[in-house]
Amino acid sequence: MTRPAVVVEDLVKHFRVHRREAGVAAGVKSLFRRQYADVRAVDGVSFSIAPGEMVGFLGPNGAGKTTTLKCLSGLLHPTSGRTTVLGYTPHERKRDFLRSFTLVMGQRNQLFWDLPAMETFLVNQAIYGIPESDFAESLDELVDLLNLGPYLDKPVRNLSMGERMRAELAASLLHRPSILFLDEPTLGLDVTAAAAVRSFLTDYNRKTGATVLLTSHYMIDVTALARRVIVIDHGRIRFDGDLQVLAENTAPHRIIKITLATPVDPAAFGLYGDVEAADGLTASLRVPRHGTKEIAARLLSELPVEDISIEEPLIEEVIRQVFAEQ
Repeated sequence: MTRPAVVVEDLVKHFRVHRREAGVAAGVKSLFRRQYADVRAVDGVSFSIAPGEMVGFLGPNGAGKTTTLKCLSGLLHPTSGRTTVLGYTPHERKRDFLRSFTLVMGQRNQLFWDLPAMETFLVNQAIYGIPESDFAESLDELVDLLNLGPYLDKPVRNLSMGERMRAELAASLLHRPSILFLDEPTLGLDVTAAAAVRSFLTDYNRKTGATVLLTSHYMIDVTALARRVIVIDHGRIRFDGDLQVLAENTAPHRIIKITLATPVDPAAFGLYGDVEAADGLTASLRVPRHGTKEIAARLLSELPVEDISIEEPLIEEVIRQVFAEQ
């Protein structure tokens, strides 16, 4: 049986933070008697990820996503619980472990701002001890996949956000990590740049078999890259499984959209499902998932239907529903 690439068992991470009320008097008081509160950022999280798997890690701001990634990267020591990445304990920060993964955080810049990106690449080569032949091979492959050729010699401050993000990815992957922890990798990118990053990550996973754990507020990232999703809220796992199963369990309906050849009374559409919109010639109906075929057949036989389509609810709606139910 293949050993999981990532294992998280009952992970807990609490922070002790200073709290004080606003105002001068409260500020003076806090000098002599500081008040603290415990923040439960991650509260008993457990999951495992198989080698080569791409998993979406979803949740609202403050849910515990980034804290979990930092624990898996060895940047934070867990309060309790166990984490392993490729058999290593992350917070021990062993050399072989550090060479095995990368953590990419959107809007966090590792590139030297006033120097060309190539300078950062050379520094990373020295840090990871990458042999010259391996470095040249990796660099050529990444430059080709990310279309970085025209930008290698430009100062980073002169690059667009999309160009910088692609250079960040290249710098993070020169040592060919087998584990990718990606925290909002398309944050702030335009549509074209975000699509390029998603395409690259898909190709990298296919070519190298790398394991990917991805957080993103953009559902298009998750649906394009991952079949499995882990939903976390208030530091606890709310769902772990197939994205389509999540949609079916949380939103047990589909949307039927129809266009008619001749208009009818809009009230007639209410006989077939919950009317989301209707104007006599067109309608959008919310219908039970398991009765979709029968309702569609009735519409075709009883109304002058010119066009009909059946759609799944938007994944964004599904995720919002998960949090609303909590």
